[in-house]
Amino acid sequence: MLPSASTHRASPGHLHTQKWRGRIGLALVASLSVLAGMTDAIGFMASGDFVSFMSGNTTRLAVAISDGDVGLTVRLVILVATFVVGNALGVVVARLGGRRTLPLLLCIATLLCAAAAWPFDTQLPALLAAIIAMGMLNAAVEEVNGLPVGLTYVTGALSRFGRGLGRWMLGERRSGWRVQLVPWSGMFLGAILGAVLEHHLGLKAMFVSGLLAAMIGLLSLKIPRRWQLGYMPR
Repeated sequence: MLPSASTHRASPGHLHTQKWRGRIGLALVASLSVLAGMTDAIGFMASGDFVSFMSGNTTRLAVAISDGDVGLTVRLVILVATFVVGNALGVVVARLGGRRTLPLLLCIATLLCAAAAWPFDTQLPALLAAIIAMGMLNAAVEEVNGLPVGLTYVTGALSRFGRGLGRWMLGERRSGWRVQLVPWSGMFLGAILGAVLEHHLGLKAMFVSGLLAAMIGLLSLKIPRRWQLGYMPR
């Protein structure tokens, strides 16, 4: 499913290592996509705003501007800008943490738990904490065996899958395009889980997202250091 090195230049041992690096990377992508989908669904159902789906918030922003809704326009501008800041912070935290997954995911878990524990009726601060966490999440994995992947957005993944499908229909046999369904499937399943949790727990369901982020971070300790360096942005 993933691109592999040329068999003419790579030893069997290298090919075996690359295959397992790809499998572990995809498992990490799948689990992080579940986290993103779960958190987005919880945030959307609790507040009516998207936590990681900034394409949706951008469209809503354009509609709010056309309607002259100043309050909603300001709110959505803040949400989109916060997501950008979260992505920037993710790179900074990842770099300061030696490009290890655990420190980054522990920061994300802390933000999600803080959002869940927010005691006041005004949900905006809790929403902003969750959005920063989802922006930071994108720094956890940027590529697997040279194949770009997205965690909190799946439009690009579906587009790459569709283009790969078109090339396959034309007889081209490039590897890697089917992998793009992994983040989409993870986000879809995570969103279902998040919706169920929000029905029962409300915004406090973010505690589950925080726990999942921490668990993934702890499990990442089993991933070889060199592999983590290959997954995370430079």
